[in-house]
Amino acid sequence: MSPGPSSPGSGDGIAPDHDSHGSTPAAWTAVVIVTVAFTLGTLAIILGNWPLFWVSVGLVVLGAIVGKVMQAVGLGKHGKTGKPAKPANQ
Repeated sequence: MSPGPSSPGSGDGIAPDHDSHGSTPAAWTAVVIVTVAFTLGTLAIILGNWPLFWVSVGLVVLGAIVGKVMQAVGLGKHGKTGKPAKPANQ
């Protein structure tokens, strides 16, 4: 029987130093904003409230921008290495 995807030793292609899954303030903030936006957008469609729908579309864009800005100031991951970005004052 071959090892399943969750069994030990089956992650040969996974980098061993990858111990985080993007759990940074930048990632969490972006996810919360986008989740609220999708919830409002869904509610807007159900109620037929098109101005609220377009506000929610704007919130999705805002969430992406806020996440990138927070990453740029050092509150997120940097590149493919998964290392935290250095703050601008260091």
